Amino acid sequence: MASSPVSASSAGVAVAGATGLAVFGPLLGLSPAWIALGLGAGLLGLTLDAYQWQGLGGHLLAESLPGGRARLRRIASHEAGHLLVAQAEALPVLRVLVGTRACLQAGLRSNGATEFALPESVRMPLEDLRRWSRVLQAGIAAETLLYGKARGGADDRALLGRLWGLSGHDVDTAQREQRRARREVDQQLRREQPQLEQLRDQLLAGPVSLQATDEISGDG
Repeated sequence: MASSPVSASSAGVAVAGATGLAVFGPLLGLSPAWIALGLGAGLLGLTLDAYQWQGLGGHLLAESLPGGRARLRRIASHEAGHLLVAQAEALPVLRVLVGTRACLQAGLRSNGATEFALPESVRMPLEDLRRWSRVLQAGIAAETLLYGKARGGADDRALLGRLWGLSGHDVDTAQREQRRARREVDQQLRREQPQLEQLRDQLLAGPVSLQATDEISGDG
């Protein structure tokens, strides 16, 4: 799942902190000078996060706070969808990362990522495009199945659009095939929900890594 330059979670934390200091600070005996200093530090931190970390600092904080495990669980559900369908499609997966810390340690600016081996050519046969359509939509489908809607998947959709755009097929064919692939993935994940949840729990325990040289990343 990709993050925006200033994440909603970072902004929410900053606003909540500012409101709390302004309302309860005087009741707790904090001087106006300390309140102003705290607000200034919070705004400075948010600004640095936006420009230096692209909002990922807020995600790191959110993952370390109470409730962070639930956040990681959702990311793992998204990536497990990719991995489960990729295994069924015999599409090589190089590595799966869950959480902002794991991604940053791997040099990726994301909250989660599933990395695939590069296709031999961007002009793929139709059946290969169908396989990629199923795998790249599987993260969104998994989140939707388990949570009712997906938060991640913008990068997946963008990558899928690029693959179809380079394929030489017309737009109607691309859209029709992607809708068909999504229906197939929805049906597969409903049938295999226990396996999906088991794989999610395995991913929460640590990254899944395979050795390879070339890769593309579908950020979760």
